[in-house]
Amino acid sequence: MKTIGLLGGMSWESTAEYYRILNQEAARRCGGLSSARIVLHSVDFAEVEALLSAGEWGAIAAHLGWLGRGLRRAGADFLLICTNTMHKVADEISMAAELPVLHIGDATAEAVLRAGLRKVGLLGTRPTMEQDFMTGRLAAHGIEVLVPGAKDRDMVHKTIFEELCRGQFLEKTRANYLRVMQQMAEAGAEGIVLGCAEIPLLVRSEDAPLPLFDTTRIHALVAVEMALDPTCEAD
Repeated sequence: MKTIGLLGGMSWESTAEYYRILNQEAARRCGGLSSARIVLHSVDFAEVEALLSAGEWGAIAAHLGWLGRGLRRAGADFLLICTNTMHKVADEISMAAELPVLHIGDATAEAVLRAGLRKVGLLGTRPTMEQDFMTGRLAAHGIEVLVPGAKDRDMVHKTIFEELCRGQFLEKTRANYLRVMQQMAEAGAEGIVLGCAEIPLLVRSEDAPLPLFDTTRIHALVAVEMALDPTCEAD
């Protein structure tokens, strides 16, 4: 079994989901007392968010790349960045750490294509919705991406940082997310990519108007596939 390096804490709620999914899937596939081999560095998100708000992507890349090197020295064979937004600097982190990074965009694109879809809506932080590190990655796989209008992008971004990352999941916010999803469905989206690890903690698949693609779960399951010995088989 390979060792998975996790760059986490962005936020800790979503990193806890990664840890749970990785270990549950390893146990399901290998049975008995099996669990995933993981090394984790969990950052103080307040420090990273301050750099994000200031647009200091170079500093973010340098910091996370340095932490990635530490995970390599601790035995990691490849890295998972436990957040969508920081994949903007995935290549820089990989280069600094001298380890491959399993890109969340590639894993998500494969899941969307397996479902037979070619047009999806995307929800996430403002960088995830507005820059091309996620939309471009999906487009490279032939998937058209819709994002909300400017006002709703602001709402989604604000609630991620002011509510979801603080463990607050309000009915009013859930209703707003479902409204935005319905609008994207009416615009032709065939599914919705939940491009922020905290959104699946707010919105349930049974409430949504379209199939949901939980990037956290998708990312973690592909990591287990990469890490496990091929003799492990699902029940």
